[in-house]
Amino acid sequence: MTPAPPALVAVIGPVEPALLTSWTTHYRTLGITDFRLAFHFPDHVLSPWRHQLLATAAELGIAPVTVSTGPWHEHTNTEHRDALREQSGPGWHLLADSDEFHTFPAPLEEVIATAEETGRAVVGGLMLDRAAADGRLAHWRPETGLDRAFPLGGHLTHRLLRGDPRKIVLAQPGIAVASGNHHAPGHKPDPDALACVHHFKWRAGVLEDLRRRVERFTSGAWAEQSPAVRDEAGRLLDHVDRHHGRIDVADPRLGFRRVALDGLPAGWAAEARGIVTRWRPPVANGHR
Repeated sequence: MTPAPPALVAVIGPVEPALLTSWTTHYRTLGITDFRLAFHFPDHVLSPWRHQLLATAAELGIAPVTVSTGPWHEHTNTEHRDALREQSGPGWHLLADSDEFHTFPAPLEEVIATAEETGRAVVGGLMLDRAAADGRLAHWRPETGLDRAFPLGGHLTHRLLRGDPRKIVLAQPGIAVASGNHHAPGHKPDPDALACVHHFKWRAGVLEDLRRRVERFTSGAWAEQSPAVRDEAGRLLDHVDRHHGRIDVADPRLGFRRVALDGLPAGWAAEARGIVTRWRPPVANGHR
């Protein structure tokens, strides 16, 4: 019997409405029909932006489960995500942030069926950071599309920011998933069947968000569980300052090359397996 499509569980922040539209379209193309979303807006987000984003959700036929405002503590996303998962019923959960677009090695129903046949309760993925061709943190137009605006994919999070590039992209209900969806304690995804998690974070406006994050975590206005997130933001800001406001997409260590959402990058299975199986958290992050 073909498995039912998973419920998509996500916490949505103050992204541009066009990104929400593209994100929804992407996952509907994969077969998702059940969107379990919580919208959370930090206090600095003006009400017109909130109203526009919620109006876009309504136009897309999505009714948020919850809408909240307040500080974006490090635990905020996890608490909202777990509450959504508890309400999402017995099927699998697809976990994706609003700037993450998954590409799977097979149709979604086959990916889930294989996991069930092999006794795995989770499916994993690896982040691939998307960037503009010249490394600018660019504005993009809906008519241009994300693939054309950010045609390069590389390992910025893993190799420069020293962040955890692993992702749990699918999980059965009741399986605990760590903050950021990076791992599921006690459960190992199949390292030979990892999804590509296209990470479209590096857009116009992200530097202001990162500076605000560093400032508010440092001051204690937003609670953090470890300095890891703040440290990663600081590394990106330092890098961009050294490269005149751009990501150095020519740096061979970062492995940027042209990719697209409609298929896995060339050699992805071996590349992703190698990174995931060798990855260890930096000791300075103080967490695993």
